[in-house]
Amino acid sequence: MPVVHAVPGMDRVRVVEDRVYRTVGETALTMTLYAPEAAAAPAPAVVLVHGGPIPEGTNIKQMAVFVSTGRLLAALGFTAVAFNHRWWGPRYLAAAADDVQALVAHVRERGPELGLDPDRVALWTYSGGGPLLSRWLADRPAFLRALVAYYAPLDLQVPAEGVPNELTDEARREYSPLRFLGPGARPVPPILVARAGQDHPWLNGAIDRFVAEALRQNAPLDLLNHPQGHHGFDIVDDDVRSREILRRTVDFLQTHLAHLPRARD
Repeated sequence: MPVVHAVPGMDRVRVVEDRVYRTVGETALTMTLYAPEAAAAPAPAVVLVHGGPIPEGTNIKQMAVFVSTGRLLAALGFTAVAFNHRWWGPRYLAAAADDVQALVAHVRERGPELGLDPDRVALWTYSGGGPLLSRWLADRPAFLRALVAYYAPLDLQVPAEGVPNELTDEARREYSPLRFLGPGARPVPPILVARAGQDHPWLNGAIDRFVAEALRQNAPLDLLNHPQGHHGFDIVDDDVRSREILRRTVDFLQTHLAHLPRARD
Protein backbone atom coordinates (compact mmCIF):
# COMPACT_ATOMS: atom_id res chain seq x y z
CA MET A 1 0.00 0.00 0.00
CA PRO A 2 1.20 3.56 -0.68
CA VAL A 3 1.57 6.18 2.04
CA VAL A 4 -1.65 7.94 3.03
CA HIS A 5 -0.35 11.43 2.22
CA ALA A 6 0.20 12.75 -1.30
CA VAL A 7 1.32 16.03 -2.88
CA PRO A 8 1.10 17.40 -6.43
CA GLY A 9 3.85 16.31 -8.78
CA MET A 10 4.46 12.79 -7.46
CA ASP A 11 3.84 11.47 -10.97
CA ARG A 12 6.41 13.82 -12.48
CA VAL A 13 9.69 12.85 -10.80
CA ARG A 14 12.85 11.35 -12.25
CA VAL A 15 13.26 7.67 -11.38
CA VAL A 16 16.48 5.66 -11.82
CA GLU A 17 15.73 2.00 -11.09
CA ASP A 18 17.83 -0.98 -10.09
CA ARG A 19 21.24 0.64 -9.95
CA VAL A 20 23.83 -1.65 -8.32
CA TYR A 21 25.51 0.02 -5.37
CA ARG A 22 27.37 -3.00 -4.02
CA THR A 23 28.15 -6.59 -5.03
CA VAL A 24 28.82 -9.14 -2.30
CA GLY A 25 29.87 -12.51 -3.71
CA GLU A 26 27.19 -13.27 -6.29
CA THR A 27 24.64 -10.94 -4.72
CA ALA A 28 24.09 -7.59 -6.43
CA LEU A 29 22.51 -5.08 -4.07
CA THR A 30 20.45 -2.47 -5.88
CA MET A 31 18.88 0.91 -5.27
CA THR A 32 16.21 3.08 -6.87
CA LEU A 33 16.59 6.85 -6.98
CA TYR A 34 13.70 9.34 -6.93
CA ALA A 35 14.75 12.88 -7.85
CA PRO A 36 13.07 16.19 -8.64
CA GLU A 37 12.10 16.42 -12.30
CA ALA A 38 14.08 19.61 -12.87
CA ALA A 39 16.37 20.69 -10.04
CA ALA A 40 18.37 23.92 -10.33
CA ALA A 41 20.88 22.69 -7.73
CA PRO A 42 21.88 19.38 -6.13
CA ALA A 43 19.08 18.20 -3.87
CA PRO A 44 19.46 16.97 -0.28
CA ALA A 45 19.37 13.20 -0.01
CA VAL A 46 16.99 11.10 2.11
CA VAL A 47 17.97 7.43 2.39
CA LEU A 48 15.01 5.11 3.11
CA VAL A 49 16.19 2.17 5.23
CA HIS A 50 13.78 -0.76 5.24
CA GLY A 51 13.22 -3.00 8.23
CA GLY A 52 13.63 -6.72 8.75
CA PRO A 53 14.37 -9.49 9.01
CA ILE A 54 13.01 -10.25 5.52
CA PRO A 55 13.36 -13.36 3.31
CA GLU A 56 16.65 -13.49 1.45
CA GLY A 57 16.39 -12.08 -2.06
CA THR A 58 13.28 -9.99 -1.42
CA ASN A 59 13.20 -6.88 -3.63
CA ILE A 60 11.72 -4.82 -0.83
CA LYS A 61 12.56 -1.46 -2.36
CA GLN A 62 9.71 -2.09 -4.82
CA MET A 63 7.12 -2.10 -2.04
CA ALA A 64 4.51 0.61 -2.49
CA VAL A 65 5.50 2.33 0.75
CA PHE A 66 9.01 3.03 -0.57
CA VAL A 67 7.90 3.86 -4.11
CA SER A 68 5.28 6.33 -2.87
CA THR A 69 7.49 7.86 -0.18
CA GLY A 70 10.30 8.23 -2.71
CA ARG A 71 7.96 10.01 -5.11
CA LEU A 72 6.55 12.17 -2.31
CA LEU A 73 10.01 13.32 -1.27
CA ALA A 74 11.17 13.94 -4.83
CA ALA A 75 8.07 16.04 -5.55
CA LEU A 76 9.04 18.19 -2.54
CA GLY A 77 12.61 18.77 -3.70
CA PHE A 78 14.57 15.91 -2.12
CA THR A 79 16.44 13.07 -3.77
CA ALA A 80 15.19 9.88 -2.13
CA VAL A 81 16.99 6.55 -2.27
CA ALA A 82 15.25 3.21 -1.65
CA PHE A 83 17.48 0.13 -1.61
CA ASN A 84 17.79 -3.53 -0.73
CA HIS A 85 20.09 -4.63 2.07
CA ARG A 86 20.87 -7.94 3.73
CA TRP A 87 18.72 -7.83 6.87
CA TRP A 88 17.80 -11.46 6.24
CA GLY A 89 17.99 -12.75 9.80
CA PRO A 90 19.77 -12.20 13.12
CA ARG A 91 23.16 -13.36 11.83
CA TYR A 92 22.94 -10.79 9.02
CA LEU A 93 22.50 -7.73 11.22
CA ALA A 94 26.13 -6.62 10.85
CA ALA A 95 25.96 -7.26 7.09
CA ALA A 96 22.88 -5.06 6.81
CA ALA A 97 24.64 -2.29 8.74
CA ASP A 98 27.61 -2.58 6.35
CA ASP A 99 25.24 -2.34 3.38
CA VAL A 100 23.70 0.88 4.67
CA GLN A 101 27.16 2.41 5.01
CA ALA A 102 28.10 1.21 1.50
CA LEU A 103 24.92 2.70 0.03
CA VAL A 104 25.53 6.09 1.65
CA ALA A 105 29.15 6.08 0.48
CA HIS A 106 28.04 5.18 -3.05
CA VAL A 107 25.49 7.98 -3.40
CA ARG A 108 27.79 10.55 -1.80
CA GLU A 109 30.71 9.66 -4.08
CA ARG A 110 28.44 10.01 -7.10
CA GLY A 111 26.56 13.05 -5.88
CA PRO A 112 27.04 15.24 -8.99
CA GLU A 113 26.08 12.37 -11.31
CA LEU A 114 22.96 11.58 -9.26
CA GLY A 115 21.96 15.20 -8.70
CA LEU A 116 22.25 15.14 -4.92
CA ASP A 117 24.22 17.09 -2.36
CA PRO A 118 26.68 14.75 -0.57
CA ASP A 119 26.89 17.13 2.39
CA ARG A 120 23.16 17.06 3.16
CA VAL A 121 22.03 13.53 3.96
CA ALA A 122 19.29 12.14 6.21
CA LEU A 123 18.45 8.54 7.09
CA TRP A 124 14.78 7.53 7.42
CA THR A 125 14.45 4.08 9.00
CA TYR A 126 11.41 1.87 9.35
CA SER A 127 10.61 -0.82 11.90
CA GLY A 128 13.48 -3.30 12.20
CA GLY A 129 15.77 -0.90 10.35
CA GLY A 130 15.97 1.25 13.48
CA PRO A 131 18.85 -0.69 15.09
CA LEU A 132 20.96 0.12 12.02
CA LEU A 133 21.13 3.73 13.24
CA SER A 134 23.56 2.71 15.99
CA ARG A 135 26.74 3.19 13.93
CA TRP A 136 25.51 6.55 12.65
CA LEU A 137 24.81 7.82 16.16
CA ALA A 138 28.23 6.56 17.23
CA ASP A 139 30.14 8.13 14.31
CA ARG A 140 28.01 11.26 13.65
CA PRO A 141 29.57 12.21 10.31
CA ALA A 142 29.33 15.88 9.43
CA PHE A 143 27.21 15.25 6.34
CA LEU A 144 24.48 13.49 8.35
CA ARG A 145 21.95 16.23 9.05
CA ALA A 146 18.97 14.29 10.46
CA LEU A 147 17.64 10.87 11.48
CA VAL A 148 14.06 9.60 11.29
CA ALA A 149 12.76 6.41 12.90
CA TYR A 150 9.22 5.17 12.23
CA TYR A 151 7.86 2.50 14.63
CA ALA A 152 11.42 1.23 15.14
CA PRO A 153 12.91 -0.67 18.10
CA LEU A 154 15.70 1.67 19.21
CA ASP A 155 16.87 -0.43 22.15
CA LEU A 156 17.40 -4.18 21.75
CA GLN A 157 18.92 -4.75 25.18
CA VAL A 158 15.64 -6.08 26.60
CA PRO A 159 14.61 -9.21 24.62
CA ALA A 160 10.96 -9.73 23.76
CA GLU A 161 9.20 -12.25 25.99
CA GLY A 162 8.12 -15.51 24.39
CA VAL A 163 10.31 -15.01 21.31
CA PRO A 164 13.51 -17.02 20.63
CA ASN A 165 16.52 -14.91 21.59
CA GLU A 166 18.69 -15.23 18.48
CA LEU A 167 20.98 -12.27 19.18
CA THR A 168 23.96 -12.31 21.52
CA ASP A 169 24.08 -9.82 24.37
CA GLU A 170 26.98 -8.12 22.57
CA ALA A 171 24.91 -7.69 19.39
CA ARG A 172 21.98 -6.33 21.39
CA ARG A 173 24.24 -3.68 22.88
CA GLU A 174 25.99 -2.86 19.59
CA TYR A 175 22.70 -2.38 17.74
CA SER A 176 20.84 -0.41 20.39
CA PRO A 177 20.85 3.24 19.25
CA LEU A 178 19.98 4.26 22.83
CA ARG A 179 23.56 3.49 23.86
CA PHE A 180 25.02 6.10 21.51
CA LEU A 181 23.13 9.20 22.61
CA GLY A 182 25.81 10.44 24.99
CA PRO A 183 28.46 13.11 24.39
CA GLY A 184 30.75 12.58 21.41
CA ALA A 185 33.15 14.36 19.10
CA ARG A 186 30.14 15.97 17.40
CA PRO A 187 26.61 16.72 18.63
CA VAL A 188 23.85 14.16 18.12
CA PRO A 189 22.06 14.98 14.85
CA PRO A 190 18.38 15.97 15.09
CA ILE A 191 16.17 12.90 15.51
CA LEU A 192 12.48 12.42 14.75
CA VAL A 193 10.78 9.38 16.27
CA ALA A 194 7.27 8.35 15.19
CA ARG A 195 5.47 5.95 17.52
CA ALA A 196 2.31 3.89 16.92
CA GLY A 197 0.26 3.70 20.11
CA GLN A 198 -1.30 0.34 19.17
CA ASP A 199 2.02 -1.28 18.27
CA HIS A 200 3.53 -4.28 20.06
CA PRO A 201 4.26 -3.43 23.73
CA TRP A 202 7.86 -4.68 23.45
CA LEU A 203 8.55 -2.44 20.46
CA ASN A 204 6.97 0.60 22.10
CA GLY A 205 8.88 -0.15 25.27
CA ALA A 206 12.12 0.03 23.25
CA ILE A 207 11.03 3.38 21.80
CA ASP A 208 10.06 4.71 25.21
CA ARG A 209 13.44 3.82 26.71
CA PHE A 210 15.18 5.55 23.80
CA VAL A 211 13.07 8.67 24.24
CA ALA A 212 13.73 8.76 27.98
CA GLU A 213 17.49 8.47 27.41
CA ALA A 214 17.41 11.11 24.66
CA LEU A 215 15.70 13.51 27.05
CA ARG A 216 18.16 12.64 29.82
CA GLN A 217 21.01 13.47 27.41
CA ASN A 218 19.16 16.61 26.24
CA ALA A 219 19.40 15.37 22.64
CA PRO A 220 17.58 17.18 19.79
CA LEU A 221 14.47 14.96 19.62
CA ASP A 222 11.03 15.31 18.04
CA LEU A 223 8.50 12.66 19.18
CA LEU A 224 5.32 12.17 17.14
CA ASN A 225 2.89 9.74 18.74
CA HIS A 226 -0.13 8.30 16.94
CA PRO A 227 -2.30 7.11 19.87
CA GLN A 228 -4.58 4.97 17.69
CA GLY A 229 -1.95 4.11 15.10
CA HIS A 230 -0.79 0.62 14.22
CA HIS A 231 2.58 -0.64 13.05
CA GLY A 232 2.94 0.84 9.58
CA PHE A 233 0.41 3.58 10.32
CA ASP A 234 1.71 5.62 7.37
CA ILE A 235 0.18 3.04 5.03
CA VAL A 236 -2.48 1.19 7.09
CA ASP A 237 -4.14 4.05 9.02
CA ASP A 238 -5.59 6.52 6.53
CA ASP A 239 -6.52 9.18 9.06
CA VAL A 240 -5.78 12.77 10.04
CA ARG A 241 -3.02 11.91 12.52
CA SER A 242 -1.10 9.71 10.04
CA ARG A 243 -1.17 12.48 7.45
CA GLU A 244 -0.14 15.04 10.07
CA ILE A 245 2.86 12.92 11.09
CA LEU A 246 3.95 12.54 7.46
CA ARG A 247 3.65 16.29 6.86
CA ARG A 248 5.58 17.08 10.02
CA THR A 249 8.27 14.57 9.04
CA VAL A 250 8.72 16.36 5.73
CA ASP A 251 8.85 19.71 7.55
CA PHE A 252 11.52 18.28 9.87
CA LEU A 253 13.60 17.13 6.89
CA GLN A 254 13.19 20.44 5.09
CA THR A 255 14.34 22.31 8.19
CA HIS A 256 17.43 20.23 8.85
CA LEU A 257 18.45 19.62 5.24
CA ALA A 258 18.19 23.28 4.28
CA HIS A 259 21.23 24.98 2.76
CA LEU A 260 23.51 25.42 5.75
CA PRO A 261 27.24 26.19 5.93
CA ARG A 262 29.18 23.01 5.26
CA ALA A 263 30.09 21.27 8.48
CA ARG A 264 33.76 20.46 8.89
CA ASP A 265 34.77 16.79 8.70
